Formats: sequence, structure tokens, C-alpha cells
Amino acid sequence: MSWTDERVETLKRMWAEGQSASQIAKELGGVTRNAVIGKVHRLGLSNRAPGGREDEDEAPVAAKPEPKPEPAGTTARAEPAPPRPAPERPVAAPSNVTPLPVRKPIVPAGQPLPPQPSANEISPEALASVREVEKRARRLTLMELTERTCKWPIGDPATDDFWFCGLPSLPGKPYCEAHVGVAFQPMSARRDRRR
Repeated sequence: MSWTDERVETLKRMWAEGQSASQIAKELGGVTRNAVIGKVHRLGLSNRAPGGREDEDEAPVAAKPEPKPEPAGTTARAEPAPPRPAPERPVAAPSNVTPLPVRKPIVPAGQPLPPQPSANEISPEALASVREVEKRARRLTLMELTERTCKWPIGDPATDDFWFCGLPSLPGKPYCEAHVGVAFQPMSARRDRRR
């Protein structure tokens, strides 16, 4: 369907007379009510003549009912006001909640690494076995690691001299026996060494 000059003139005339979009669509034939409304808006005809309704399909707006007069001798009761929300007060944290630990910042590549555990925090036996293990380590890259290889990192990740141990890992652990001894120390042993 195309909007010929004749159809547009019919639309303008009927719209000015106050006809509904549905009536205009029916008169023109081959167009929908929505097409008529769209054309009216594109033509800038959205203002109606006084007293005209835009569409018969739309229900008239219901008038607000007037309040009923109170019988004589009764007093008008005011409706209670809605309750006001209580002013917000700052909530104190319960005393039994421990605060979350502060995360250490991530060190960008090329920057010096944060201090590593000192030798007195790791048992001398574990350190000796780690040094021996690292002499015979496979020196794998990240892409060479599998679920059965030790994933203990060695060196600075920002340099070319960085590698992973690569020896067979213990079942259910990410590291070989020597590195498990360093990574998973009993709490009591660590406390005793710090003193």
C-alpha cells in the first residue's frame, strides 16, 4: 500500500473531522489502524479538533468519583497518615565478626618480588631436600605442565629464567614430595620456628 496524494488528503480530512484511526483505516482500505496513526504523526496532525476522540477502541477516561456526603450528625474521620520510615542509623559491625584480611597488591611484571619466606620459617631438612630436588628438576614451562607434574614455580616470572619443577607430583597434591614439605607445613611447626 502506498500513500498517494488522494489517500493522504482523505486521511487529513477525516482526521480533522474527528474520525478515529480505525474508521479512517476502514475507509481507506488496505491499511491498518497503526499505519494511519503513524502517518498522522509523520504529517504532524497529532492535534485534534476540539471534541474529537483519537480512537473509538480506547475507553473514555473514567472520572474520579466524587466523595459521598456524610450524613448529618457524623464527623468526618481523617485517614491515618502513612507511617514515616525511620531515619537510617549507621549500623555498627557485630563484635564477633572478624574483618577480612587486606589483600596484597599484585606485583607488575619486571618489578622486584615481595619478600619470600625466610630460611628460618622453613625447616632445614625441607630446605635441603628442596635444593637437591631443584638440581634434578625438569624445568618445565607453563604450557608443559600436566596434572601429574609438580607446579612449584622457581625464579622471577618477569624474566626468561623462570620455570616450574616438573617432577612427578604426589597424588591429590599439586607439588612433588619435596615441595609439598615446604608448602604444607603443620601450623604448630611454623609457630615454634617463629619463636
